[in-house]
Amino acid sequence: MPWTMNDYPSSMKNLNNTTRKKAIDIANSMVDEGYDEDRAIPIATSQAKEWAQNANQSERDRFKNSGKPTERSEEGKKYDDNPERLEEGEHVITHNDGWAVRSSDAERPSHVFENKNDAIQRAQEIAENKGTYLIVHRQDGSIQEHQSY
Repeated sequence: MPWTMNDYPSSMKNLNNTTRKKAIDIANSMVDEGYDEDRAIPIATSQAKEWAQNANQSERDRFKNSGKPTERSEEGKKYDDNPERLEEGEHVITHNDGWAVRSSDAERPSHVFENKNDAIQRAQEIAENKGTYLIVHRQDGSIQEHQSY
């Protein structure tokens, strides 16, 4: 059963509505990708809190008004036929606002930081949690370093 704004883990009850919605969205996606619920909930909560701290007001407003959180279902799992998504690594790349953390096949970054070291630290956390890899890029887009977890 997917988590919704009306039915979510009790550990998310003290989050404000927008952060809770983001946590639900992340947790539902993680479970769809194969994470156990017990592991997905704390990771999603932590990532949602960090997103709320780092997102600007327009990003938070856009997400708040974007409708229901992504719901998971047995029929409509996003990655049923694509198990390699669990192997997707993280990249630290340049961004208009500094440095971004983006999954290999993602269209948009999950996090943006003014400081490259902050972006690297966050990307390392995500890659470690997923057990994948991190690729740090230079300003010109070339690869600076590659780390496996």
